[in-house]
Amino acid sequence: MIPAVSIGNRRVGAGERVYVIAEVSANHNQDYDQAVRIIHAAKEAGADAIKLQTYTPDTMTIRSDREYFKIGGGTLWDGRNLYELYGEAYTPWEWQPKLKNAAGDLGLDLFSSPFDATSVDFLERMDVPAYKIASFELVDLPLIRKVARTGKPIIMSTGMANIEEIDEALHASYAEGNTQVALLKCTSAYPATADEMNLRTIPELAQRCGVPVGLSDHTTGIAVPVAAVALGACIIEKHITLSRSRKGPDSAFSLEPHEFKAMVDAVRIAERALGHIYFGVSATEESSRVFRRSLFVVQDVKSGEAFTASNIRSIRPGHGLHTRHLHQVLGRRAVHSIQRGTPLSWDLVDTK
Repeated sequence: MIPAVSIGNRRVGAGERVYVIAEVSANHNQDYDQAVRIIHAAKEAGADAIKLQTYTPDTMTIRSDREYFKIGGGTLWDGRNLYELYGEAYTPWEWQPKLKNAAGDLGLDLFSSPFDATSVDFLERMDVPAYKIASFELVDLPLIRKVARTGKPIIMSTGMANIEEIDEALHASYAEGNTQVALLKCTSAYPATADEMNLRTIPELAQRCGVPVGLSDHTTGIAVPVAAVALGACIIEKHITLSRSRKGPDSAFSLEPHEFKAMVDAVRIAERALGHIYFGVSATEESSRVFRRSLFVVQDVKSGEAFTASNIRSIRPGHGLHTRHLHQVLGRRAVHSIQRGTPLSWDLVDTK
């Protein structure tokens, strides 16, 4: 059994209730009140946690117009300068303790993705209950070691990573004595398409790595997270925005509150439907047992008359002998006259 991790008061892992994370990212559009409204919307939509990102343009990159710092490759942000994009997208640090309090008042966990050592120190002063390592930082082993030394649970996204890089990131945490790690299957495309998701990786990751596994999803709908839960995902992370019409760096692949709620509702149905391995009659099926097939007399039979394929058949309902006895009955004789529509029982059959 793969061990669960504990985030706040929640156990997160196989067999536990799916842990749903609402990613705020840049969808606050640099408006604190909007960030608070997003947290309230996430609560109403059924999220368990809020996730922020803790960086500044200077902790992410340097200000430069050289070609290395221009975004390309078919993304939503092609042509943008990295420093300028991060300046637009970052969440002001002075907001974050207040946002944590706002989330806590609603019963939501709030934690963040740090991107350098100073952000880890800042988040420690906030006393966040967990950390998220973004896909692009999975190869930043010094950052992972710094986070691991906090002793807090770590959720790592695996977008772009091969299995060797995932193992290296895990062991960077383990080497610091922190084994409270979960992984998220992730496709680092914005937005991602269903064809790129490869969700069958989820149970494989869990088996190979022996840690809880979930999904960080950048597709534009809700079907992929539900499919992930069916394959064993115990964490779902999805971006939330008040409205995609409020354009921002992440709005195109974020869910609006009513869509986020529909996703959470579908996830809850999926996890209930998974149940456990069981063969037999469920409580709600019990009343249907009577409609199974059994052996009935389908023509009037006289006393002493032989039972044949014409006067005995397997039909619904299930009041007669089990169909397995048909070959034992055929050729035997009736102990007395039997009316058509009578369920066959052994006391009607001459077994001598």
